[in-house]
Parts: sequence; structure tokens; C-alpha cells
Amino acid sequence: MHGTYRTFVIIGGGLAGAKAAETLREEGFDGRVILIGDEHEQPYERPPLSKDYLTGRADRGSVFVHEPSWYARNRIELHLGQPAVAVDRARREVRLGDGTRLPYDALLLATGAEPRRLGIPGTDLAGVHHLRRLAHSDHLRGVLTSRAGAGEPLVVAGAGWIGLEVAAAARSLGTDVVVVEPGPAPLHAVLGPELGAVLAALHRERGVTFHFGTRPAAVTGRNGMVAGVRTEDGRELPARAVLAAIGAGPRTALAEHAGLALAESGGIAVDASLRSSDPRIFAAGDVAAVGVGGGGPRLRVEHWANALNSGPAAARSMLGQDIAYDRVPYFFSDQYDAGLEYSGWAPPGSYDRVVFRGDVAARTFLAFWLREGRVLAGLSMNVGGVTDAIQGLIRDGRPVDPDALADADAPLASLTAAPHPRPCPRT
Repeated sequence: MHGTYRTFVIIGGGLAGAKAAETLREEGFDGRVILIGDEHEQPYERPPLSKDYLTGRADRGSVFVHEPSWYARNRIELHLGQPAVAVDRARREVRLGDGTRLPYDALLLATGAEPRRLGIPGTDLAGVHHLRRLAHSDHLRGVLTSRAGAGEPLVVAGAGWIGLEVAAAARSLGTDVVVVEPGPAPLHAVLGPELGAVLAALHRERGVTFHFGTRPAAVTGRNGMVAGVRTEDGRELPARAVLAAIGAGPRTALAEHAGLALAESGGIAVDASLRSSDPRIFAAGDVAAVGVGGGGPRLRVEHWANALNSGPAAARSMLGQDIAYDRVPYFFSDQYDAGLEYSGWAPPGSYDRVVFRGDVAARTFLAFWLREGRVLAGLSMNVGGVTDAIQGLIRDGRPVDPDALADADAPLASLTAAPHPRPCPRT
């Protein structure tokens, strides 16, 4: 046991913060652990908010990281519903909104991200939604279930992961959905046109209408309620509700005001040990900007797996362990009957070829993004048990024969001999 007279403070009531607190106790830290969250809820996971919890297939209790009594049993001091408003690095104190000052010997910033606003006329109308918090999902589910089949669509601004998952959830509840997206296809900035076309077809088959190449210009209303959306290309779309799903920005205000270095990506710049420019302050989850697997560029990864793994890594680093956080980015998505898992990072312009393995028409396939024969990223749709091998190909970094990559009879693991860690499990 160690650390009896030390105090570790964690700011952030999400998965990264909760797993960091758990890891501190598992590693034998017996000092004071304080976890600060600006919501009144205990730490919970966010993926269900746009999936099973939104549709009602998962109950409220299933989203929480730990059962309620776990925090008391493990002597984790919770400060919920009271945001941290300042970090005094000279005094090594965190100040809360009510004036409380909490000392720290080491501090973890796991403040996450905040949904971007549309910034257009009409966003103050009742019926404009964002989806980041448990309360957001509760409100949105109420709208979708109360108006199912009424012929009053949900207009989704943005065809990213959240937008598509909510579209799928809404259609499963019987709500009409219209998606407005400035790009030429869903997830174009992440997956490129090849996979964007596959996802567009998946949603169109379920009745989703897309308007690509345009943005909402205004939300129109009647009696203080959303009545429609006017797009930049002049369309007038009726709407019962609007979801702004145009991405999220890192919550770096505390770090910025404390004078910590920020990365070009906008997150808190951290080294491989997840330590910031202040040696006593660490960052994890959506807000941390760290080099991606294989020594790639410094990025923020806004996905569940990163929170799950970086929180514990930061906790071990806070304890003085030698940590090198260098995981290949990984995320998953469930849309209708399609389960997708993606590893790596290959935005348009970074790759010169996409190789498919399997039956794309049946949506049971793998896709690989290559540059000069090297695998930059891989995606599976309705194919399980392959993420380990895909991440091995990415880490290996050597050119792969595209024909062998496309051959379903050639085991992926045989294409590389590089060792690789197992990926994190899905929720």
C-alpha cells in the first residue's frame, strides 16, 4: 500500500474518470481519491445514449460504470453536480463553483467534450436537441416515442456516428428521419466515399432521407416550438424536432485558464505517459491529445475505447509507473442490424486504395485503407473476431499484398508477424 498522505483529484464524471479511480484502488493507492462531476449523476458510459438506452432496450441502471455503493466501499469521494471552475497550479488546488477548495498532489483532467452548437437562427426553440448527457437522451427519447408514426420527422444535422446512430434508433421507434449533411456522403471525413455509400444505402433502405452538400441555415418555429428547418440550398423541411449532431469540442477551459499547453487538435497536449505540460497534471479521454498507435500524429480520439483505456493508463502514470500510451484508435457502432468496428486512422487524402474482403452487398465484409500497401485502418461490418488481427496489420506497418488482403481464405493473422495487444471489449 502506498500514498496514504497523498490526494489525487479527478475532474470528470465519465468513463475515463471512473476507470481512473477504480485503477488507483486496484493498484494499491490508499490515499485520498476525489472525483468531481458537474452532473448530479454518478459516472456513466455514453455509447448507450444513442443506442439501446435511447430506444428503451436498456434500462437506466445499465449505463453506470459502477453500482452506487461502489464509491463508498472504495473510499472515492464524489463531488457531483458541482463543477470545477479553476485550477490553481501554484497552490495545487481545485476550486469548485460553490467556493470549495480541494488540494491535490496529482490531478487528472478527464473533462470530455461538449456538443457543438448549430449557431443559426432558431436554435433557442423548444425541440432543438443535443446528445451528450443522460438527460439529453431522456428528453430525446420522450420526443421520439411520443410522436412515432405522426409523420413529423426528426431532422438530424450531421451524418457522423452520433447522427447515424440516432437516425437508426429513431427509425426503430417509428419516427421519420431526414438527415442534412454538408459532405457528399455519411462519415465522409472519417471513412471516405467508399464506405459512405454503403452506410447511405443502409439508412435509405430503412426510410431515412438524406440531403447532402448543404447545411441548416435556420430552424423555423411556431408558438415557440420547432416547426421546420430551412437549408442553405433553399429547402424547407418540416420537423417536429432537430438534433444537432455536428461533432464535439474538447472541454479545455480549465486547462487553458491554468496555462497548460494545448495541442493543434484543440485538446490538452500530453506525452506518452498522459502527462501535461505540468508534471502533476494528467489528461485522459476525449480531452487528451496524444500520439496515435504506431507513432502517428497527435490526435484526440472521441470514442469509448479511448476513455476505457486512457483513464487507467493515466492513473498508473499518476502513481509513478512507466506508461507509454500508444493504442491504435478503435471504435464501434451499431446501426439497425449492422455492427461496425473500426481500427486505425485514415481520413480522405491519407490513403490511395481501399480493399474489400467479403460480401459488400450483403454487408458482411471487411474494408482496409492502404497507402503504398501499408494498412492504415480497417473496418468490419457484421464480421466478428477480427479486430485483433486488423490492429496487428496496422501496427506492423509493412506493405501487404492487396490480393491476399482481399482473399477471404487467407487468414489475416498470417499476413503479419508483429505482436499486438488484444483490443478492448465492446460494451
